[in-house]
Amino acid sequence: MTLTVNNQLTLLLDLLDEQQLDSSGNVSEYQQIKRLVKSMLANNSITDEQLLQLLPEIYKYGQQGENTQNVPEHIQENEQNINNWISAIQQTNLE
Repeated sequence: MTLTVNNQLTLLLDLLDEQQLDSSGNVSEYQQIKRLVKSMLANNSITDEQLLQLLPEIYKYGQQGENTQNVPEHIQENEQNINNWISAIQQTNLE
């Protein structure tokens, strides 16, 4: 089953939102974030300019999270970014 762009964005939104709320995440979640972003960028499926600029940042967040020793600290350090990303994804999904 292939995920649509909206499915991918919704899944990405859920992962980011859950990590922020729980201040926790695991390696597989960070790998999933990376796969989602990579897929959306590879398929040229995102047309929203703001989101296009944010996706590489989200990928980097996933990469760093995958390798961090302190997940709660990683999430806390990126809290403002996560808020911005969630907001941008929600705006894109509403259009």
